[in-house]
Amino acid sequence: MIGTEQVRTPKVLLLDIETAPINGLSWTVFDTHLIHVIEPTFILCFAYKWLDRSTVHTRALCDYPGYCRNKRDDKALVSDLWGVLDDADVVVAHNGDAFDIKKTNARFVVHGLQPPTPYKTVDTLKIARRHFKFDSNKLDNIGRYLNVGRKLPNTGKDLWLGCMSGDEASWRAMRRYNAQDVRLLEQVYHKIKAWSPSHPIMTAITPRNNVACPTCLSHDVQRRGWNIARVKKTPRWQCQGCGKWFSTK
Repeated sequence: MIGTEQVRTPKVLLLDIETAPINGLSWTVFDTHLIHVIEPTFILCFAYKWLDRSTVHTRALCDYPGYCRNKRDDKALVSDLWGVLDDADVVVAHNGDAFDIKKTNARFVVHGLQPPTPYKTVDTLKIARRHFKFDSNKLDNIGRYLNVGRKLPNTGKDLWLGCMSGDEASWRAMRRYNAQDVRLLEQVYHKIKAWSPSHPIMTAITPRNNVACPTCLSHDVQRRGWNIARVKKTPRWQCQGCGKWFSTK
């Protein structure tokens, strides 16, 4: 019963991972296919933040005791990432459904981990592609277009290669880069989340006694007419926080 149980806020995770490139052989140097994979990709680091909390956390391969012996063993890192995902109700990532989540799941399987507790996903890239015509759907360009921030500049492949070789300066730069991606992701998410009709219904995860926004859980909502369906009509509301339109029974 809602009246007797403590109502908790859903745990919304903002996530970004950085992976190492595939190491392989090719006959040519441009627009090519590998003829042999020497070493598959692995996770270099990840950054995460719980929605509307201030701290961005980063975890990198160099944080773990076994790093000096093997700079490509991501088992401990991946185990920590599993624990973070296992604690989430909703995971927000840019291109997360196609990249971050699938890459992460692949490393879970490699290291013998079972699936974490099921969670819903919000892919800001999918929202951008479906509902807007931005000049570019890259996170950096959306952040600039919406005037909410930018990704940090980096040295390109040299940053990734520096981390893979154990360069401390490269790791410091990678942490800053990874953390800023998550901060920017949060700002973009807040700007566009109300436009997504497929956003997880947060009031289904944690029901409220009073009318609340199904996207941001705000009770600052206004009654705005009716939604008319084929055989019935339902009250229509708009959230005064995020702008989401929704209806109730």
